[in-house]
Amino acid sequence: MTGIRLHAPEPGWAIDADVVVVGSGVAGLTAALRCTAAGLRAVVVTKARLDDGSTRWAQGGIAAALGEGDTPEQHLDDTLVAGAGLCDERAVRTLVTEGPDAVRRLIETGADFDKTSEGEIALTREGGHHRRRIAHAGGDATGAEISRALVEAIRDRGVRTIEHALVLDLLTDAEGRTAGVTLHVMGEGQHDGVGAVHAPAVVLATGGMGQVFSATTNPAVSTGDGVALALRAGAEVSDLEFVQFHPTVLFLGAGAEGQQPLVSEAVRGEGAHLVDADGVRFMLGQHELAELAPRDVVAKAITRRMREHGTEHMYLDARHFGAEMWERRFPTILAACRAHGLDPVTEPIPVAPAAHYASGGVRTDLRGRTTVPGLYACGEVACTGVHGANRLASNSLLEGLVFAERIVEDIVAAAPRAAGAPVPHPVPVVLPLPATDARTRIQRIMTNGAGVLRSEAGLREAAAALDALHEEAVAGGTDDSKAAEPGVDSWETTNLLCVARVLVAAARRREETRGCHWREDRPERDDAHWRRHLVVRLEPDRTLDVRTTDTYDFPRTV
Repeated sequence: MTGIRLHAPEPGWAIDADVVVVGSGVAGLTAALRCTAAGLRAVVVTKARLDDGSTRWAQGGIAAALGEGDTPEQHLDDTLVAGAGLCDERAVRTLVTEGPDAVRRLIETGADFDKTSEGEIALTREGGHHRRRIAHAGGDATGAEISRALVEAIRDRGVRTIEHALVLDLLTDAEGRTAGVTLHVMGEGQHDGVGAVHAPAVVLATGGMGQVFSATTNPAVSTGDGVALALRAGAEVSDLEFVQFHPTVLFLGAGAEGQQPLVSEAVRGEGAHLVDADGVRFMLGQHELAELAPRDVVAKAITRRMREHGTEHMYLDARHFGAEMWERRFPTILAACRAHGLDPVTEPIPVAPAAHYASGGVRTDLRGRTTVPGLYACGEVACTGVHGANRLASNSLLEGLVFAERIVEDIVAAAPRAAGAPVPHPVPVVLPLPATDARTRIQRIMTNGAGVLRSEAGLREAAAALDALHEEAVAGGTDDSKAAEPGVDSWETTNLLCVARVLVAAARRREETRGCHWREDRPERDDAHWRRHLVVRLEPDRTLDVRTTDTYDFPRTV
């Protein structure tokens, strides 16, 4: 334990559980349902409503070897290629072999996937996949359907939930084992203000950290809370430099900030073309799969073409689909485009890359165990080793399903014990709160210095600017900006500053280009020196300990 915690009041109330699940996406709700089925008392804590996480925004679908002629081995091969030499093959094999049955159990839970005329699950292709293996729902509303089914099941089974609650810090007992979490509930309800859930097992399923950048596909709740909590608790995080920028995000103007509309990779899977302003398909000859190359390849190609032409976006042309196909297959994207004055039926869609997915996160083993006893992580917040340096399209929902189930198996096998009495750290270190305007400053620093294109100069400048924000907070603000008061906004900003500093430190250390980490000053992949993982810990004095593993295999967590 680091002894570091957020600047927050002491808990004014507490409840007990066997397991507390933090997050309500596919990973968190699957874990809670499986815990409940095993007879465990589960409590779900979520920052907004149960269906407000990243899962419901997932358009494309969920990847699994469900189609005729497809096999887990082929799915494994595509995943390993996309991961650019840093996937843990054991984790990928676990994902692809257990994935098909996990999807079938999701269907049994109530998720309704699109069917063919013969009644089979309809499958499409996305970038990096050599076969049609993406199951989808509602055309392009897969995440919304999965979220609906899981939320309905949670409510039907009477699982206890605490909505509108921001998790703050991990509680531990006298032996250093997990003893629950502190949290702040916003607004009036059964609980209000800062409280605690006491439990011997905590499952982090808090999603990503896309809000650390100015433009992202992530919802407003994706502020890196789980990774920051884990770091304060003494857990290790890994591979945070590998942030996937989705190649085709609806371009809303150079000044657009916050969550941007995604144009699913499935649109390219169904035959849309990437073109420049002259209508030239620039992905031809770039990769054997052209527009369906892995996301890092496509994002880089778009960025290069933008630089060559001096423009801020490229175009996705799917006019040949026709109105009927747009309305049937991609109604959500069609509506989003039209809401912004664009009609993809008659004109190409302006697109540009935006922050989309964190391939790294809290380091776990194949059972979701972190380096802190009793603390588990799954979904985007975790680094299981599945994604390596670049996530294969539509593997994220599958990862959440598979590893949530494995976590519950481990908790049940460990025979849940009563939570130890939480004990305070003997010398707690309270993190200073950044200035009230720090969030926007962090996002612009990260976009400019640690976005799609990176270099030592840009990363060094970003690190210095983030350090200056941290020192400002320690000093209690400046003449121009005062430190914030404890509250949700300031706690989220503290988390964003924490994960931003780790991300930049890792990106500076990795002196090569690999997967979605693109260093202009180090344009080549360097397996001899960098086919390794970067592991980061937060030290009790608030400095970062960044180390490189000896091989591309992860060290053990327990």
